[in-house]
Amino acid sequence: MPLNRQWILTRRPEGEIAAGDLELREAPTRALEPGEVLIRNLYLSLDPTNRIWMSDQDGYLPPVGIGEVMRGGTIGVIEESRSDRFKPGDIVNAGLSGWQDYSIGHEAMINPVPQIPGVPLTAFMSVLGATGLTAWFGMMDIGRPQPGETVVVSAAAGAVGSIAGQIAKLKGARVIGIAGGPEKCAWLREIGFDGAIDYKNEDVGAALDRLCPNGIDVNFENVGGDIMNAVIARMNTFSRMSLCGLISTYNADVAAGPADFGRVLMKRILIKGFIIIDYLPRAGEAFAELAPWVASGQLKWKAHVVDGLENAVEAVNRLFTGDHDGKLLVRIAPEP
Repeated sequence: MPLNRQWILTRRPEGEIAAGDLELREAPTRALEPGEVLIRNLYLSLDPTNRIWMSDQDGYLPPVGIGEVMRGGTIGVIEESRSDRFKPGDIVNAGLSGWQDYSIGHEAMINPVPQIPGVPLTAFMSVLGATGLTAWFGMMDIGRPQPGETVVVSAAAGAVGSIAGQIAKLKGARVIGIAGGPEKCAWLREIGFDGAIDYKNEDVGAALDRLCPNGIDVNFENVGGDIMNAVIARMNTFSRMSLCGLISTYNADVAAGPADFGRVLMKRILIKGFIIIDYLPRAGEAFAELAPWVASGQLKWKAHVVDGLENAVEAVNRLFTGDHDGKLLVRIAPEP
């Protein structure tokens, strides 16, 4: 059995993830039990929730323990099998198998990755994986955009936001995205957004007034803080907020808001937080729409791939600086 490099959580970060919070160690890989497979991980998903898992705050999953392998979603190839369902060479979704070269999974807990002509493997870590499911259920189950309505998406050039906005466009809504920098805003217009707001270089509230003269019907919220407050101040009666993330608060001990909570009552705004694991039993509903959109080119997406497991800690901080373009992945090993 091969030696396995693993990123171990050695202390809980204070603010930005720093050198020494995690440590790359080697450990032997144990022998397989019946029904298990050895997976060589190919891609690791880096997500804002990684920062939450490193803390000891109350969350939807228990914190990663000190001394444990850092949690993270992976896709890999089976190297050895004691399963009747899987054979060596099969590409599988290994679930939250962690920041490591190899993982051992039970046949009941892993799933084959489908093959769609012309669709790369990285799509199943993004637009056809948890990222796409998050965008679809947040927009369709909570936001429910109607033709002609105005939808605002924060962190709109990110992996989830860019897909969520395109879904709203495909459903006939008018979509405004908030992103950081002229290049990201230009890309939003390229993929069909009706307008883009550069929060780094313009006043978000004034831009919303200009681009959303009739108010906002749906907010797909990824950021929180001042940006979320600017959006809520312009939301219409009976509008809906799909609360996907609050990334502006993850590295700081600050309240998530909203500042004007009274407006939620007066405008009867529906705010619903959601976590994609709650929707996994219904994943087929989303996949039925997402897969044809991707295969036909109607739905655009990007993957930002960083090479090398050893670079995972440095790479994860890109989520909070905005120094990435699309879905952030680590390539742990070459595709077979």
